Amino acid sequence: MSRRSSSSPSLWTVLPQSGPAPCERYKHACCSFGGSVFVLGGRESHSLRDFWRYNVVRNEWTELDCSCEAAPEELQEHSMVAHQGVLYVFGGMIDSAYTIWKTPLWVFDIVKEQWVSWQERNPPQNQVPVNRKGHSAVVFSSAMYIYGGYIDMRASSQEFWKLEFDTMLWSLLDCTQTEVGPGPRHSHSAMTHLDCMYLFGGLRGLREQRDLWRWNSTSHSWSCLNATSGPSKLVGHSTVAYRDSMLLFGGGESQHTPRSCLWRYSFTTQTWGKLAVLPGSNPPPHRIYHCCAGLGPSYQPAVTTTINTTTSTTLTPSTTIRNILDSKIRPFKNKCFPSSSETEGTIELETFSSSEKLLTEVEDYCNGLSGNDAQRFGNCLTFENQEAFSKQWSCENIEEGGSGKPEESHESIAQNLPDLLLVLGGKPLVRHTVISVWQMTLADL
Repeated sequence: MSRRSSSSPSLWTVLPQSGPAPCERYKHACCSFGGSVFVLGGRESHSLRDFWRYNVVRNEWTELDCSCEAAPEELQEHSMVAHQGVLYVFGGMIDSAYTIWKTPLWVFDIVKEQWVSWQERNPPQNQVPVNRKGHSAVVFSSAMYIYGGYIDMRASSQEFWKLEFDTMLWSLLDCTQTEVGPGPRHSHSAMTHLDCMYLFGGLRGLREQRDLWRWNSTSHSWSCLNATSGPSKLVGHSTVAYRDSMLLFGGGESQHTPRSCLWRYSFTTQTWGKLAVLPGSNPPPHRIYHCCAGLGPSYQPAVTTTINTTTSTTLTPSTTIRNILDSKIRPFKNKCFPSSSETEGTIELETFSSSEKLLTEVEDYCNGLSGNDAQRFGNCLTFENQEAFSKQWSCENIEEGGSGKPEESHESIAQNLPDLLLVLGGKPLVRHTVISVWQMTLADL
């Protein structure tokens, strides 16, 4: 076990949700873009057909339209990824004879806030993936890669599909020419780092797994990463990339045995470390079939994607978003300050990078709050910048030479978010409540 992995306490806090907000759920899908997290579908006591955007800065939810013809129906155990201002949703349809006649793919334009009808581009002789649940989806460059999943009565699949965003063409990657690979599975996790995809656990048939696989997108080859330590057999867990490592949270050996462990896998040393919880923080209870979303610079992909400006204009949303992202964004100056002097001397918590003394000082500061200050700040580990951008605060010089309009500063604000991991929803459920949200910050000592 690497020293770095074992010496990073996790700082947890629950974020109370008020006002309009999605109900508690599991087997939903979420992904982050800019300073927002999008949540789609899942299950409560029944399958859900709703779509929400969570503003991380303001801790506010907005329900988005999911009733038009181009929007998906009720989905569960589906996937959702973001690329150049567009969300791509795949799979999760309720099993029926209809599912074999439709490619279960939906496209949402984030800027226009609308679902977009798209045209099937594959020639008649080419195959396209059928509906499935419990698969994984990741993005490399300008393509989405989907692995495995549970296909109706055909059980677990080992199909590995690629969707080119620029052409909307599907292709099936050949994973049967060698015995090396994860094999058929579902309810696993997958994430990317540099030019590799990492796949962990899940169900292979009816057997839970604890193996970690790496797929190289350059050589198109699989390799198994053996480890004597690390998480046990898991299904329904979540993984995200964090700097030069992978964070894994929750899941269980079955849906009846959820856990709340946070693990960190170092890509450099290829070792696992179980992260301790800082005393006084509020970690989530046991969670399975939840969602995780990472925000801030440390959760961004470690590879720069080159934008192809010569793409055909047959796919409307990609062209629109690409032009927006190609435009130059002015530098963001975080000169937000409280309009009242009551908050002078407050501590802005981001990812910690100093020593245990700092953690002690932070705890002492939080414990020293009382009265109105304690009510104002709540748990000191919460993302304090939501106060900075709330109506009670005033900002100056948000953009150098800019007008400071929200639509102009959205991308700039996203670039200046602190590092944080959000855990949304999951099983077991608390009936008749809004979705649960926890925030985690790592203290990298």
